[in-house]
Amino acid sequence: MNTTRSTDTLLATVQRHADTHANDDGLARTPIPGLTTIRAHAPSELAHAISQPLLCLVLQGRKQVSMGALTVSFGAGDSLLITADVPTVSQITQAPYCSVVLELDPSVIAELAPQMQDAVDDDAPPVRSAPTDAEVADAALRLMRLLDHPASIPVLHAQRVRELHYWLLAGRHGAAIRRLGWPAGHTRRVARAVAVLRTDFARAITVEELAAAADMSPSAFHQHFRRITSLSPLQFQKQLRLIEARRLMQAEGVAASSAAFAVGYESASQFSREFRRMFGAPPAQDRDAAKRRGQAPVNA
Repeated sequence: MNTTRSTDTLLATVQRHADTHANDDGLARTPIPGLTTIRAHAPSELAHAISQPLLCLVLQGRKQVSMGALTVSFGAGDSLLITADVPTVSQITQAPYCSVVLELDPSVIAELAPQMQDAVDDDAPPVRSAPTDAEVADAALRLMRLLDHPASIPVLHAQRVRELHYWLLAGRHGAAIRRLGWPAGHTRRVARAVAVLRTDFARAITVEELAAAADMSPSAFHQHFRRITSLSPLQFQKQLRLIEARRLMQAEGVAASSAAFAVGYESASQFSREFRRMFGAPPAQDRDAAKRRGQAPVNA
């Protein structure tokens, strides 16, 4: 199988779709659930996010993603794999940039993994990159081609997504991906606590409540949460709040004080301090800079 031919054809397909459907930020959410294309014509600003498990196939340009002390740089012909809900800071470092992103589905992985009877690595770094396997590129191309035949999407997309998950599981990072389908594993149990934080980040949540959601003791939960995400539960919740507040200000024009209270802060001054510490500028200055750029940072 010719990887170069598959990626070249995939690049042309993604570019054609992006040219028609991308928004001002270069993102195009496709009719296929969980599938997004990204195209940028210039290097980007830093983008902060709490990333979900995903596969990002880079077809053109270069990007850098950091999680805690770990920094991964990857470019055309490489794939980024994220196998847990983790805080990331990303930046397109070389443009033009083009990629296709697929959210990983734990239910599909849970269905496929037992049939493959391979090992599970629940301790692997949750962010990694490597050259894209030929089978993965080819499966991604078949999935993207459904966009040219909209009537086929409801009938065929699930099996194409399943095929792509299969080749990921069969590839070099299969052991790390399989942990997403292992209900008793620490990654899946911590993910249940993360789901609580994502839903209710604006209210006060105790470690004991999160530990109960993960079915762990508080001490074991705190240990595994930090190992997987690089943050404590409180730090994780703080980042969720700040990222959402920034979105409210930049995308919806909400005032800084209103955004602070909307995401759970009781003190506007504390919000301003923590916002500046994370994003490098006070809220109003950061919002004004985003307006001058004319677009939000591109993530994933």
